[in-house]
Amino acid sequence: VRDFATQALALPDNNSYRVYADIGRSQVAWNVVATPEFSLAPEEWCFPVAGCVPYRGYFSHERAQRFAAALKQDRLDVRVAGVAAYSTLGWFADPVFSSQLRRSDADVAALIFHELAHQKLYRRGDAAFNESFATVVEAEGLRRWLAHGNDAAALDNVLRNKTRHVQFVELLLKFRARLETLYASALPETQIRAAKAQHFEALRAEYAVVRRHWDGYTGYDAWFAQDLNNAHLASVGLYHQYVPAFQKMLASVNGDLPAFYRLARTLSRLPAAERGARLAELGIK
Repeated sequence: VRDFATQALALPDNNSYRVYADIGRSQVAWNVVATPEFSLAPEEWCFPVAGCVPYRGYFSHERAQRFAAALKQDRLDVRVAGVAAYSTLGWFADPVFSSQLRRSDADVAALIFHELAHQKLYRRGDAAFNESFATVVEAEGLRRWLAHGNDAAALDNVLRNKTRHVQFVELLLKFRARLETLYASALPETQIRAAKAQHFEALRAEYAVVRRHWDGYTGYDAWFAQDLNNAHLASVGLYHQYVPAFQKMLASVNGDLPAFYRLARTLSRLPAAERGARLAELGIK
């Protein structure tokens, strides 16, 4: 997988993901995401290298929970989520962690492609750009990896799961848009709070309908079993906001990844407002 990433996907050639580390815990780290009660805009924390990001990460689950509890005291919607991997952006040789090897081979490959994409291109302070770009590289890399191995069964399974994931994301984005409309309204807070709760119940109900067509697949049941709030939907927008735009950019160069990387890098150099407008325009064309 690591050699394929460099040779076939033009991703960085270094020592990242060529060593193994037993970390002795279930997750690499935990991210705390927080939003106001009536907003889907996440709080941000700023750091010297990564810039401002819409989460705060901890290597200790206990510390993450303590920080989350403090944020809840300020009446913020909060989510604590396990982190499968992270990238030091090429500053260090990132390892494959023991917690990741509980995943399928395809999932491990996708994870490596995603994190190497961050080393390839990272726009400081623009998490939506970075994660959408890496998500597209991950998906294209995994498709090519499975096709390269002639594993038709695995590719078919990945494509089925991708279809389910697209339906999952579309469902969340639909309710995200409904909540944004609600929060922008002039209704009294008590009515907004009640309507918010109704929207989250309706989200669960619609998921149950969608799930009936998944041949018994239960991969998202645990997500919906959580005490859902704005913070859960904020993260979805982060990873998928610009995916359609990057997919169209890749198609425009007929799948030529080096050419795609050059286009994305040129786009990354634009001022934030211009970059966002261009990506939004690409996404709806």
